[in-house]
Amino acid sequence: MNSGLILLVFGGFLLGGAWSIWSVDEDDPRRSTPQVVFAVVLLLAALLASAAGVLRLV
Repeated sequence: MNSGLILLVFGGFLLGGAWSIWSVDEDDPRRSTPQVVFAVVLLLAALLASAAGVLRLV
């Protein structure tokens, strides 16, 4: 299996994690600071992993 595909799958996994942390409490629209920070960190990691996967495939 190509390492680019593994990085793309991992980026998708991290993106799903960021989304699940961001939308964890639908009843209360206010988000805590650690929740926002962790979601942003996961989003950045997902973008980096996806970009690395695309570059490995090219």
